[in-house]
Amino acid sequence: MDRNDFRRKFSATGPVVLPVIHVLDAAQARRNIDVAINGGCPGVFLINHDFEKERLLPIIKETRNAFPDYWIGVNFLAVTGKFAFPILGELQAQGVRVDGYWADDARIDERRNEDDQPEADEIAQIRNASGWDGLYIGGTAFKKQREVDPAQYGKSARIATRYMDVVVTSGVATGHAADVGKIETFRTQCGDTALGLASGITPQNAAHYAEAVDLFMVATGINFDGDFYNIDPERLAHLMDLTQT
Repeated sequence: MDRNDFRRKFSATGPVVLPVIHVLDAAQARRNIDVAINGGCPGVFLINHDFEKERLLPIIKETRNAFPDYWIGVNFLAVTGKFAFPILGELQAQGVRVDGYWADDARIDERRNEDDQPEADEIAQIRNASGWDGLYIGGTAFKKQREVDPAQYGKSARIATRYMDVVVTSGVATGHAADVGKIETFRTQCGDTALGLASGITPQNAAHYAEAVDLFMVATGINFDGDFYNIDPERLAHLMDLTQT
């Protein structure tokens, strides 16, 4: 997706802020969505960080019922699109809309030729067959996945633009800011494709990435200090102020 079209989709002039909620239960998810809405965020991601993906499904349904018009994306932890897209397609067929899917690993392989990407091709075919029509945000050179040689970041980014709506990358681990040079490389090689960042974003460092990045997927940087599960409205407000100027 063109980065300008992506920002317009969310009526944003700067990076779109989509908080990532580490879900404990439906009530906790709803409370945090209320904080995100009140803070001006156009959407959120729900992730099953502490339990298997099957337990997230009824929570997705309950959350959608509670917020029928709000943008809600999901991340099934440690699951690629090969397994996620059929689930998303089934939910859509049941009338449960999921607006976006974030994969930690989009299975881009920079060690192969750019036009020889069998896993990413298979995922693309499964996505098309699933009938799901949401936004695909695919992890590339992403934390906790196969390590990628920094010299190959550019190639990874170029390949990724062929397969997903938004290319997303990260720092080395949750809560660790991404190297600015890495993000600059991704920005150059992604061209006009939307670029997301999903680790270590805080109100203190967001300005370093704001020109290059179109999507901030953020959790620990806006949560209460020492709290993995709940958004701090004050921290969120500070980040939103920075991204909307």
